[in-house]
Amino acid sequence: VAMSVALLAVTTQVSQDIKEDKERKEAIDDLMKRIEKVVSEKEFEGVRVIDNTIDFGPRGRFEREGQNVLSIPQRALLRQFTPKLLDELRQSEAGKRWFKRAVVEGYASQSGKYLFNLNLSLERSERVICDLLGAPLAGEVPLGDEDRRLIATKFFVGGASFNSLRATADDSRRIEFKLEFKTRQERRDELSKPAAKLDEAALANALDPNERCPIFNR
Repeated sequence: VAMSVALLAVTTQVSQDIKEDKERKEAIDDLMKRIEKVVSEKEFEGVRVIDNTIDFGPRGRFEREGQNVLSIPQRALLRQFTPKLLDELRQSEAGKRWFKRAVVEGYASQSGKYLFNLNLSLERSERVICDLLGAPLAGEVPLGDEDRRLIATKFFVGGASFNSLRATADDSRRIEFKLEFKTRQERRDELSKPAAKLDEAALANALDPNERCPIFNR
């Protein structure tokens, strides 16, 4: 009897895990389809969704070697697209239950020294965060407080030198958003353990639109 009960418990848990894995995959797939619908809008022509990555294509390409500054059109594209992405993350099942973070990936070409390019790729990622959280330029629509808070807490900086080259050096100098999602265990841990409280004072400083981006323009 004890063995039967134990076997039933194991079988039930396995069935629950399979069901949860299926629900997780379906929710993430649905979210990415919703994002694909967003990028299909005319103003985002050239942007693509590849698996869980938002690839900005030629519109996310840095024009010059060593450049870490976004052009005005690139900045405008990011400030138009990102609030729509955040809306999907807030409204979708995957966003509410499974979304972990968005990694802003900067890339560099193979030209130049490795460590210089590694730092350059980080600067390119940081520039995206700076331009999203910074004060709007003339004519730009300010991002809402809720959007800015989500960027400050869920968008992370990543960078890679020539670890992910494209066919040409021009195509390699780019930025991407990679969406990461919690595993089943991470979701269970989150539900069973109280989350650490955010330092609201530190967050307020991070959300100050008058804070100057510390990256030296190149």
